[in-house]
Amino acid sequence: MIKIYAPASIGNVGVGFDILGAAIKPINGDLLGDCVTIKLSENFQLVNKGIFSNQLPIHNEQNIVWKCWSKFCKIIKKNISVSIVLEKNLPIGSGLGSSACSIVSTLVAINEIFNNPLNQKELLLLMGEVEGEISGSVHYDNVAPSYLGGLQLILEDYNIVSQKIPNFKTWFWIIAWPGIKLSTAEARKVLPKKYTQDICIKNSRYLASFIHASYTQQSDLAAKCMKEFIAEPYRIKLLPNFLENKEKIKKLGAISCGISGSGPTIFAVSDNIKIAKKISLWLTKNYLQNKTGFVHICYIDTKGVRKIG
Repeated sequence: MIKIYAPASIGNVGVGFDILGAAIKPINGDLLGDCVTIKLSENFQLVNKGIFSNQLPIHNEQNIVWKCWSKFCKIIKKNISVSIVLEKNLPIGSGLGSSACSIVSTLVAINEIFNNPLNQKELLLLMGEVEGEISGSVHYDNVAPSYLGGLQLILEDYNIVSQKIPNFKTWFWIIAWPGIKLSTAEARKVLPKKYTQDICIKNSRYLASFIHASYTQQSDLAAKCMKEFIAEPYRIKLLPNFLENKEKIKKLGAISCGISGSGPTIFAVSDNIKIAKKISLWLTKNYLQNKTGFVHICYIDTKGVRKIG
């Protein structure tokens, strides 16, 4: 029996739409992500557990886990039956890479119990393919950090899909999920099909500056460059009072603030734990819309997917 954990992630990281992604872990040691337990079986079995298991499809064929198993068996040209328990600890449509967590933990678990027929690159490509079927387009900004850990730069070259870039160890990432759902596919529909030359140049400048600041460890410069021109201006209408909340969070001392993935989770960055706690408290009181919502102060999770238990 094998148990695999895949961490939650922040897609886009503000400045890098579909190009940057960061795996995260709460500083209190909680596991923020999905777990998959797998063993060989006479017939395929799937049991859903966890806080958000009630959000999953009733029929196995509609479940991400089944899709992963089915695709994997086709690739290796063997139909090996397994029994899988999915612990769904992330809400669907949260902007924290929920589907990526399930995909990464499932495919790593299946690959391991089948004696690792797929290498790292083959697994990552398969993860992106499955993710694309769910969200409407292949993208790696959640599956790559959840799988490989750290802050990932998505190259999407067939030979080099993603590479880890330096992050700032002094940064605290505060994430707040309000308790409501927003599908990635729906959030993509509000984006324009074309952008002006000025916007493309401006976004490229800030992204390049953020990458440069990350490698040269210029924390202030990196924070100033985390500006978003591709998705945030169009998605703010899907997040009530986002601009007002962002302004308040920055007044509390955040060095950056943005939408995590397609939302509705938002993130803030602070290099001071006292300020991070103030922001966390404010978000708990003012951003959460129901009792299922949550706020976590996090580090970057440098490990990515891993075996636990």
